[in-house]
Amino acid sequence: MADVVVVGAGFAGLTAARELTRAGHDVVVVEGRDRVGGRSYTVELAGVPVDLGATFVGPTQDAVLRLAAELGCEPVPTYGQGKNLIRWRGRVRSYRSTIPRLSVLELLDVSRIQWRFERICRKVSVSEPWNSPAAEQLDSMSLDRWLRSVHAGASARELMAIMARVTWGAEPDAVSLLHAVRYVKAAGGLGRMLDVEGGAQQDRFAAGTQQIAVRMAEELGDRVRLGAPVRRISTAADGTLTVATDVAEIAAAAVVVAVPPAHRAGIEFDPPLPPGYDMLARHWPQGRLSKAYAAYDTPFWRRDGCSGEALSDEGPVFITFDVSPGDAGPGVLLGFTDARTFDPLPADRRREVALAGFAGLFGEAAHRPVAYLDHCWGAEDFAPGGPTAAVPPGAWTEHGRWLRQPVNGIHWAGTETADVWTGFLDGAVRSGLRAAADVHQELARRG
Repeated sequence: MADVVVVGAGFAGLTAARELTRAGHDVVVVEGRDRVGGRSYTVELAGVPVDLGATFVGPTQDAVLRLAAELGCEPVPTYGQGKNLIRWRGRVRSYRSTIPRLSVLELLDVSRIQWRFERICRKVSVSEPWNSPAAEQLDSMSLDRWLRSVHAGASARELMAIMARVTWGAEPDAVSLLHAVRYVKAAGGLGRMLDVEGGAQQDRFAAGTQQIAVRMAEELGDRVRLGAPVRRISTAADGTLTVATDVAEIAAAAVVVAVPPAHRAGIEFDPPLPPGYDMLARHWPQGRLSKAYAAYDTPFWRRDGCSGEALSDEGPVFITFDVSPGDAGPGVLLGFTDARTFDPLPADRRREVALAGFAGLFGEAAHRPVAYLDHCWGAEDFAPGGPTAAVPPGAWTEHGRWLRQPVNGIHWAGTETADVWTGFLDGAVRSGLRAAADVHQELARRG
């Protein structure tokens, strides 16, 4: 028995549980994995904590930064001194801004596309995008189709493709234009979302992001039950909810389901939820994104005046960052990889192509790491996919209104349900705070 059961021990679920416990409610958190953190997962490489999942935080991400400060987790700046690199059309060039050095005509085209994209953003409602002017038209086309309709050049399209891969783990033809503009607006614009300094990649946690989840779980103690995947949520005639896991059944007055929308489909609801909820879960797929890390004795690229930040139009590594602990070493490169070509490869081949990608940017020394690891989120057995939902054309206008609408004592959380910094750690924390406030008010009304 509990007042509230929270399904999922990621940032959203743990935040909701923490807030409800502080409000005096008896809460149980059930998590299918054998760890907390959800899509935040920290391991060690060459003695350095590295994040296999969510990594960065930045200005205006106030909810997660405030939570981290409360728990004693201080961020450090992402290394960004020196020149950035881009491998484009077979050549490696340097640049020092968010947008890489291209030809004058290419830069003009990129600026034109950015201006038109952000002009659409201003007309879209973040809280109710389906009610925005021209919502049906925006949701009827993919981001790629829109780019072609406004005659974006090849370079602009390819840069937007890199953005789509790292943001949603999908290609531009798989993502609704309405979703893309809403998502970017929720982050404060393209610059805020893509920049390092002053943007979403400005800072990281030297000990990893998962420490935040671990410390929340430590506060909650034995209220958190791991290895307990939820199979069914039943509602009795008197409104009591029963959450059935592989290890126990827990009765409660309310439930917070804090998992990605696609993973709601793995839970049986008895009686079935209204059709809109089922349709949403089936039309809100997770993207697929993978990461590769290589550790070296020292961050040798810094000696060459490189920041470690790079872009590439050749796969499978398409964007990199320096996440080394300091100049003395070890040097650690993080590379985001294209899951379509990377994930199907055997482990030794993944290592080979990832190191080749690093070497193509930073030189032959990148072929000789002291340690290497990668992680393919789309290949996980339990709750696969990431970093967030890649919402296809038609899904927002048809199913979006059910994304976070409570039903029969069941509330929804998760970064996909946030209106600010959707898809990021900050959005996850904000969604947990919202769900906790809604549940507290509902229980208070019941007396």
